[in-house]
Amino acid sequence: MSAPTLELDIDPVWPSSTDWEALAARAAEVAGLVAPELAHEHLLVSLVMADDEEVHALNKQWRAKDKPTNVLSFPMLSRDEVLLAAAQAGAPGMLGDLILAHGVCGREAADKGIAVEAHAAHLIVHGLLHLAGYDHETGEDDAAEMEALETKALALMGIADPYGALQ
Repeated sequence: MSAPTLELDIDPVWPSSTDWEALAARAAEVAGLVAPELAHEHLLVSLVMADDEEVHALNKQWRAKDKPTNVLSFPMLSRDEVLLAAAQAGAPGMLGDLILAHGVCGREAADKGIAVEAHAAHLIVHGLLHLAGYDHETGEDDAAEMEALETKALALMGIADPYGALQ
C-alpha cells in the first residue's frame, strides 16, 4: 500500500530508544488505508518531532495561541486539490507540514496511561488527516468522521481507541 513520503526531522529530546521513523511510516501507511486520498507515494509531508518551545513559537506566530500544543498541521493543498491529486497519476507534491511537541505528547500520554509511542502515532494520523482536509472543529459530524478514521487507523496498528473512554 502506498503512503505519503515523510521527511523527518527529529529533535534530540525525543528518545533515541524508539524508532520514530518506522513508527511515523507505519502511521502514514495506516492513514492511507483509512483515507485513500493519502495513499499516494508522491505526496510529501514534512514531519518535525520538535520540543515544546518550537511548537509554542509556531502556535503563537501562526495561530495566535501563546502555548504549545500537541500537534500543528500546515496544509499546502486544499481538500479539493488533495482529492484531485488522488484521482490523477503524477506527482501532486507537498501535502504540508506536521510538527509534534515532545513534552505535550509525553504529558498527554502519561495522563491517558498510554505509551508515548501510541500517542505520537495517534497525533501523526490526526495531523495527516488534517493535511488531507479533515477538520474536527467544523462540526460534530466532521469530528465524528475524523475520530472514526483515527480509531480505525490506530486499530490497524494495534493501538486502542483513543476516544473510547469519552463515549
